[in-house]
Amino acid sequence: MKFSIIIPSWNNLNYLKLCLDSIKKNSNYKHDINIHLNEATDGSLKFVKDSGFKFTHSKENKGLCSGANLASALSETDYILYSHDDMYFLPDWDLFLKNEVNKMSDNLYYFSGTMIGPKGSGLPNDFLNCGINDSEFDENKLLSNYKNINYFDHQGTHWAPHLIHKSLWDKIGGFSEEFNPGFASDTDLNMKLWKSGVRIFKGIDQFRVYHFGSISLRKKKELIRNKGNRNFLIKWGISSELFIKFYLRSNTRYDGPLKTKPLINFKYFVNLFLCKLKLFFLKIIPIKL
Repeated sequence: MKFSIIIPSWNNLNYLKLCLDSIKKNSNYKHDINIHLNEATDGSLKFVKDSGFKFTHSKENKGLCSGANLASALSETDYILYSHDDMYFLPDWDLFLKNEVNKMSDNLYYFSGTMIGPKGSGLPNDFLNCGINDSEFDENKLLSNYKNINYFDHQGTHWAPHLIHKSLWDKIGGFSEEFNPGFASDTDLNMKLWKSGVRIFKGIDQFRVYHFGSISLRKKKELIRNKGNRNFLIKWGISSELFIKFYLRSNTRYDGPLKTKPLINFKYFVNLFLCKLKLFFLKIIPIKL
């Protein structure tokens, strides 16, 4: 089974090489790789041309959302798999993903991988330091130890890499470009899928990647994150945190499709009240970043 892998990249050549090399070495199938290069002043444009990869290119940084959408237009399969350029795909990732897709009777699903790395990602026991950057990366250590991390298939993650059917990708319009350069864009994508009737949001334990950690969004990180979370609240009327916790039930053990309605309890109402209060003040006193 072939997947169309879309990878936006912003002057991140060494990480992009690692990512592409891991896909080549650790995949069971030859996949359809599509890259968008933002700026590409670091030699990445020459690299992708010389290597024969399909790509789009913008002289300015359009952000992850626009870059992913542009790359997706090159896709040749029915499956869109979105990845950051600073991820190393671990062995047999595509076999585990294929097994999940083959279980489905329709296209209403969202499958994602399990990230491990030097900084952790919020999952229990996912810390494995095999290098905090490309120059310190210890591939042998990673390949010898990643299976020792004990986790489980989990609910609702919105992290990359993730796979959705192309028909669903086209229906929701891919990433919402108002979330450029990228923070809260995954959560917004999940909300659009939720509104389209998707209730299978499954993180696959054995589909693993090593993630160096938001290398592509390293500039003005906190400011950009705050803007993304604010945009989500204004667009959907609830916070991204509430959606992740009470709708997607992220990081809990996967136990089947999610319910039609969110998990409603006292904490839900407290969080909902705080969302509405913050939204009220944002409309009275808009903050521009």
